[in-house]
Amino acid sequence: MTVTEKEASPATRRLTTSKAMVEGIAQEMERDPSVFVLGEDVGAYGGIFSSTTGLLERFGPSRVMDTPISETAFIGLATGAATEGMRPIVELMFVDFFGVAMDQIYNHMAKIHFESGGNVKVPVVLMTAVGGGYSDGAQHSQCLWGTFAHLPGMKVVVPSNPVDAKGLMIAAIRDDNPVVYMFHKGIMGLPWMAPNPRALAPVPEEAYEVPIGSAAVVRQGNDVTIATLSLSVHHSLDIAEELSAEGIECEVIDLRTLVPLDRATILSSVAKTGRLLVVDEDYQSFGLSGELAAIVAETDPRLLKVPFMRVAVPDVPIPYSRPLEYAVLPTKTRIAAAVRKLMG
Repeated sequence: MTVTEKEASPATRRLTTSKAMVEGIAQEMERDPSVFVLGEDVGAYGGIFSSTTGLLERFGPSRVMDTPISETAFIGLATGAATEGMRPIVELMFVDFFGVAMDQIYNHMAKIHFESGGNVKVPVVLMTAVGGGYSDGAQHSQCLWGTFAHLPGMKVVVPSNPVDAKGLMIAAIRDDNPVVYMFHKGIMGLPWMAPNPRALAPVPEEAYEVPIGSAAVVRQGNDVTIATLSLSVHHSLDIAEELSAEGIECEVIDLRTLVPLDRATILSSVAKTGRLLVVDEDYQSFGLSGELAAIVAETDPRLLKVPFMRVAVPDVPIPYSRPLEYAVLPTKTRIAAAVRKLMG
C-alpha cells in the first residue's frame, strides 16, 4: 500500500514523527524476521531522539543491539549482514559523525552492488539526525544530505512529517539498496525540543509505503515555487500563509527524497509559476540548491521569468551562539525576504 499525506488524513489517531518512525520499524520487524536494529543508544535509551523507543522491550536484545562507540565496526557489520540476506537498520546518532565511517559507507555499502555486477544486494537503512537551531555547535548541527546525494549507490530520503516518516521508513526497509534516512530534530515532536504543531498528525495504523522518489506538492500556488525539504517545509508553509494575505501565492514542494529526485514535479511547478526559490538547510555551494537550478536551466531556462533564488546555509560552520546560528539558518525571515524579492 502507498499513501500520500492527503490520503492519510481520515485517520483519527495522531502520532508524533518519532512515534510514527518507531511504528514503521516495529511493523517491519514483525513482518520480516531478517529486519534488526543496531547502533548507539538504540536499546534501553530508545535513541537519543526517540527513534527506537520501545523496540528493545518488544523484540529483545538479539534484534535491537546497542553498540559501542565504534561506527566503522557497526556500519561494516550492517553492510556484511545485508549482503548475507539480513535487513539491518543502523542508527548513527548525528550525520556529523559519519566522517569516521565514510570508507564503510561510500566505498563499501554504496558500491558492492555495482562491483558485483548487480549480483549482491545491500539492503541497509542508515538512519541519522540532522539539522540546527538548538545551539548544538558546529559538530552536531549540519544536514549534509547534499553530500550523500552526491555519492552514487545510495538512496537519500528526508521526511518532514509523521505520515511520510512512517511510509518512507517502511519503503526504505523494503528497498534492496542502501538508503540514508535523515530526520531533522525539529520535526520529531519531542517535548524537550521547540514546539512544532505539524510534528503531530493523523497516521494510518496499517503498514504503508510512501514511494521513494516522489515529491509532494504540500501547498498550491501560482506565483512562486518554493522547493524545499525537512524542517524548511514547515517554515515555508508558514511564510506562504503569511504572504497569501499580501496577494502572493506560493506553491510549496516537499522534496521528501533527494535520490532519486522527482524532477518532473519541480519542473511542472516552475512551468506554472515562473519563479523558483530553493530553501535548503544544507550548505549553499556545490549542493542541492545549485542542482535544482541546473535542472531548470538544462531543461528550459525560459521557464523562469526572473533568475532563481536560494536560501541556504552560507559556507561556514554552524555557530554555537544562538543569534549567530539563526543568522545562517534558512529562517522564515530570510524566506519571506527572498519571496518578496522574486515578486519584485
